[in-house]
Amino acid sequence: MAFRSVLIANRGEIALRVIRACRALGLRAIAVCSEADRGGAWLQAADDHVCIGPAPARLSYLDAGALLLAAEVAGAEAIHPGYGFLAENGAFAEAVERAGLTLIGPTAEVIRLMGDKIRAKKAMRAAGVPCVSGSEGALPADADACAAVAAQIGYPVIIKAAGGGGGRGMRVVRGAAELGAAIATTREEAVRGFANPDLYIEKFLEHPRHVEIQVLCDHHGNVLWLGERDCSVQRRHQKVIEEAPAPGIPADEIAALGERCAAACRAIFYRGVGTFEFLYQDGVFAFIEMNTRIQVEHTVTEETTGLDIVREQIRVAMGEKLSLRQCDVVRRGHAIECRINAEHAFTGQPSPGRLTRWHAPGGPGIRVDSHMVSGADVPAHYDSLIAKIVASGTDRAQCIARMKSALAELRVEGVAVNADLHRFVLEDAAFGKGGVTIHYLEERLRRRAEVSLETGA
Repeated sequence: MAFRSVLIANRGEIALRVIRACRALGLRAIAVCSEADRGGAWLQAADDHVCIGPAPARLSYLDAGALLLAAEVAGAEAIHPGYGFLAENGAFAEAVERAGLTLIGPTAEVIRLMGDKIRAKKAMRAAGVPCVSGSEGALPADADACAAVAAQIGYPVIIKAAGGGGGRGMRVVRGAAELGAAIATTREEAVRGFANPDLYIEKFLEHPRHVEIQVLCDHHGNVLWLGERDCSVQRRHQKVIEEAPAPGIPADEIAALGERCAAACRAIFYRGVGTFEFLYQDGVFAFIEMNTRIQVEHTVTEETTGLDIVREQIRVAMGEKLSLRQCDVVRRGHAIECRINAEHAFTGQPSPGRLTRWHAPGGPGIRVDSHMVSGADVPAHYDSLIAKIVASGTDRAQCIARMKSALAELRVEGVAVNADLHRFVLEDAAFGKGGVTIHYLEERLRRRAEVSLETGA
C-alpha cells in the first residue's frame, strides 16, 4: 500500500493542490495534461508530466486507458483522481486496482454503492443517518403504482435518477397530473446521461439549506468528522459560495449528525475523504448523497480546523493511521470561499480565452487556490473554475469584510469573471444575516433582472 509516486488524474487548481500535498509528504508528483493544457502552471510544479490526449475531455481526462498508460510510462504507484472527471467512477477505480496501483480514495465497491442514490439511501437509513421521506427503492414501471407512491409521500415531490448527481437528472412535480410526463422525461435523461434508467421519488422541500459534513477515515477503523459547511448559495444546482461553520445551526445538532456520519462510514467500511450532503429545513436534516472524493470547498474546513485534508487523504491511502482523534479536532473562527469562474457574472455564460492580466489578492486571512498566471489560457473544453478565494477570520462578519476587500483587489483581464456576482451576494442583507436557502440566489437574480427590465438599466 505504501507508495512514493502519485499520478494526478486531473487538471487546474485541484491538480496543483494535490501536487503541493505530495511535495509536503516527499512524494514524486506526476501531472497529466490534454493538448489544450500543455502550458498549464500545474505542469511546471510537478516532478514530471505526461500528455494524455486531445482537448476534448472524453479523449483525455475521461480516458481511463490513457491515464493508466501514463501511470505506467511515468512509473506512478498511486493515482489521485481529484474531483470531477473520473473521481467517482467505480469502473475507473476497479481498473486502477486491477493494474496493481493504489487509488487515493475509497474502493470501487464503495464508490458504486454511494453512486447509486437508491442503494446509498438504503445504506444510510440502516446506519441511522436521517433521510428525506421517499420511495424505498426504484420506481416501478407501472404508472398507477408510481402515482400511489407519490400520493403516499405527498406533493410536491421530486423525481431523481438513481445514477444522477450535481443537479442533473431531477424534476419537481407539484401535482398528480404532472407525474407521468415527469417520470418519462427524467427516465429518458437518466438513460442518456447515466446509462441507468432507475428513478426514485422524494418529498420536495420548499425552502431548505444545503449543509454537508466532511469525514476522513483510515484503514484501521478510525473515523473523524471535521465539522459542517453551508453550501446554500447556488445557481442551477451549482455551488457558488461556501462557508464553515453553517450560520445559525446549533452545535449540538451538528455534533449529533457528525457522529451518525462517522458511524455510517464504519458500517460501509469507508476509507479516505468523503462528504455527506444534506438538506436542512425546520431543524431537520435529510440525506441527499455522499461524495466519495475531495470537494472543491474543502478549503473552508481546512481553514477552520487547521488540517491539510489533502495531505491526510494521501497519508491514509498509504496505510497510515489518522494523526488525530475526534477530541483533537478543534474548529476556530469562520471561513468563506468564493468560486471565481471564467464566466459572465449574471448570465453564467462561459468566457474562455487568454488571461492578459492576472493579479490575485492577498492580505491577512486571504488564501487563493489557483493555477492561473498572466498569459494562461482558459480552454472552452472544461469547467470554468479558475480560482478559489478563501477569507478566514475570527467571525463571519470579519470574513465577509475581508472577502469584499479581496474581490476589490482581484484583477483579471482577457476573460470575464464572476466577481461582480460575489459582490452582489456579499452586499445583500439576507446573506449578511446568514441562513439563506438553496433558492436564495436564483430568486435574487430573478428579482434583479425584473428591476433591470422595469428601469431599462
